[in-house]
Amino acid sequence: TRGSRTDAAGRVEQLQSANRAMQKKLDALEASLAASRGTELVAKAVQIGELQLLAERVSGDAKALPAMLDKLKNKLGSSVIVLAAVVDDQIHLICGVSKDLTGQVKAGDVINHVARQVGAKGGGRPDMARAGGGTDLNALPGALASVAAWVREKLPETL
Repeated sequence: TRGSRTDAAGRVEQLQSANRAMQKKLDALEASLAASRGTELVAKAVQIGELQLLAERVSGDAKALPAMLDKLKNKLGSSVIVLAAVVDDQIHLICGVSKDLTGQVKAGDVINHVARQVGAKGGGRPDMARAGGGTDLNALPGALASVAAWVREKLPETL
């Protein structure tokens, strides 16, 4: 019996190791998929003065939002980006503001503007902020649509 316990413990260790490796591969694939979805979103950006604005609901896991945001920031240049993902009836938000605009508008301010409308809370750095826990799914389309007017109000000198 002692040998079978040792064999079982070794087998459990092998399975755990294989599981960790598979999870890493899955995470990498999800990040890659999120980045490719980001390319499709570029076409939805709206020009406001000198900057590009994108405020969209996206499908997928909330963990994929940062990779998608980075891809969009690189493609759009001077931009304000808000992405929302709904997972298990919870709203997850991320906002990115390009470095050239952070002196005029902070990602945390943008995210709080959207988050308040959907019952979420969050914060972050001037160039990137996140919020979560929102549950007002009916308010999400209007909250995302309100970003353009909010940006126009905060950045009138760039328009």
